[in-house]
Amino acid sequence: MDPARGERLALCNLFDELGPAGATVLDRWSTTELAAHLLARDTRPDAVPGMVLPQAAGWTQRVERGIREATAYDEIVRRLRRGPPPLWPGRLPGGWRADLHEWFVHHEDVRRANGLGPRPDGVEQRRLDDGVWSVLPGLGPLLARRLDATVVLVSEDGRRRRVRRGPGLVEVHGRPSELLLALFGRSGAEVEAIGDPQAVAAWGSARLGP
Repeated sequence: MDPARGERLALCNLFDELGPAGATVLDRWSTTELAAHLLARDTRPDAVPGMVLPQAAGWTQRVERGIREATAYDEIVRRLRRGPPPLWPGRLPGGWRADLHEWFVHHEDVRRANGLGPRPDGVEQRRLDDGVWSVLPGLGPLLARRLDATVVLVSEDGRRRRVRRGPGLVEVHGRPSELLLALFGRSGAEVEAIGDPQAVAAWGSARLGP
């Protein structure tokens, strides 16, 4: 099973367990809002730009609200578990790289809001980390673009990847999955930033994410 599919199924199981009023780390979003957001991403290409571009966010919010009002929570989760339509890029060979960040980060948004911390080491976790590391060349520069420093990601096994150039150097150490959470601006990510004091301070105060 590709890692994005694994994260999708695990999150759907958690949606079922917590029900429609479950907590997430996202302001004003319960499990219902998050599930509707993910279904919009799966089934409404017209809503995807507003998930990244503020000027299009109003339309995306209307689409997500329409899904919540028209579709029962259990049905939303059932459709998410089934997966996106056949022509969705994630269905293509290797297409999981377009979906992994979305499903992993939002899975953690629910896990950590409900008392589940970083995952233990093991074969599945290492497979997930390898998958995350493979998508960081594309995602890292985008997520760190507002940071005024050189940023080098360092995985726990010594792999290194520069994702931003700027004055001073900050190295951010952690598991690839935790590094991705940090780049998405999740405050609970288990990473350590070391380097030039000004660059470390820039990392700590930057608005990271899409």
